[in-house]
Amino acid sequence: MITDEFLKEFKERMHISHNSEDDNLKRLLSFSISYIKEKCGEFDLNGKLNTDLRAKELVFERTRYLYNDAVEFFEDNFLSEITSLGLDLAEEVDDNDQV
Repeated sequence: MITDEFLKEFKERMHISHNSEDDNLKRLLSFSISYIKEKCGEFDLNGKLNTDLRAKELVFERTRYLYNDAVEFFEDNFLSEITSLGLDLAEEVDDNDQV
């Protein structure tokens, strides 16, 4: 679920001041969250861990690409960040399993 605060943060980043696209932006953000979780693993959008913040950044970047009709370039341009986050999230899961 995309909160109003999360949407507001994205709109501020994108310099979008109107509300006419809010439903579309929420939809795009939810698509990006699903994509990043599928590629990298679970994270908390409101979390304060480094991995949570990096995942949020990737969600915002992918949504920016979606919004600008250029999503086909996202994975190539952010492949190292996607791979790195996926490895770090997998390591977090392994660390939690060992406790």
